[in-house]
Amino acid sequence: MTTIVIVRKGDSAAIAADSLTTFGDTRLAAVHDRTYDKIVRYKDTYIGLCGSAAHQLVFESLLAKHDNLDFSHRAGIFETFRMLHPILKEQHFLNPKEEEDDPYESTQMTALIASVRGIFGVYSMREVFEYTQFWAAGTGREFALGAMSALYSRLKTAEDVARAGVEAGTLFDKNSAMPLSVYTIPLA
Repeated sequence: MTTIVIVRKGDSAAIAADSLTTFGDTRLAAVHDRTYDKIVRYKDTYIGLCGSAAHQLVFESLLAKHDNLDFSHRAGIFETFRMLHPILKEQHFLNPKEEEDDPYESTQMTALIASVRGIFGVYSMREVFEYTQFWAAGTGREFALGAMSALYSRLKTAEDVARAGVEAGTLFDKNSAMPLSVYTIPLA
């Protein structure tokens, strides 16, 4: 479904994503998609989303309506997603069911976040992780993680490492494709 990566190196962070959207066996390549970028911006933060293609529009709508969202640290991100969950259900008709024995309702999405304070991952039960060097999400994540692990110490910038991760994901994952989008921000 996608390859999204985040990288922290030196005094900057980078987030990058492929551009392919899939609907079952149908592929919507960037050449046919006017809005293929999977990364959204909120103030000084970039957020890459995995999961349903609907997540992008829903999240853009939420970001436009709320100016008090906190993506600067682990606890703030958790509280932001906790606050957004009932809005996702009530106003955007999120179906929170995944597995019957899940301990919590699911947001049905995975997000990677690059902010001036660091790089983070958010998963469907609102688990939030802060990463020290890099991470990847989506169906191309294993290829991206392998490439970034092999190249992290050799490449100079966070952007170079992020590009290498997405390039590996698009090379080997059938649900990811070029071109990629990449954004770099200075760390505080």
